[in-house]
Amino acid sequence: MPTDAPTNLPADPPTGQPAAPPTRQTATAPVPTRLGGALLRFRVLAYVVGVMLLGLVVAMGFKYLADQPRGVEIVGPIHGFIYAVYLALALDLAIKARWSVRGTLLVLVAGTIPFLSFVAERTVTRKVHANQRL
Repeated sequence: MPTDAPTNLPADPPTGQPAAPPTRQTATAPVPTRLGGALLRFRVLAYVVGVMLLGLVVAMGFKYLADQPRGVEIVGPIHGFIYAVYLALALDLAIKARWSVRGTLLVLVAGTIPFLSFVAERTVTRKVHANQRL
């Protein structure tokens, strides 16, 4: 005999009170307060550096394949400046999170290899949320 009530809802508790709505669980632990701002700044700059580096690679393609160096003249210095800021913010986070020297150097170099800054950002975020050293 079919019923009109949905079958995926939790049953009412025996007290007659309505069932409490399910709580939303987060997959990660909260970031320690001392790292929250530093992590956010690092994440934003990691994405910006990654996008700018990809833009620089495209500009280099135009420079060497189409003999149009203007893109590198514009994007190159902008990427260089943003990468310098990325280095400072990554060092700030490394000191606050007490990363190893090896982990810090790998994150710093990640801004020079296309797509690697995106991977580094995800790895750093996961490790910081898990309270693990890099």
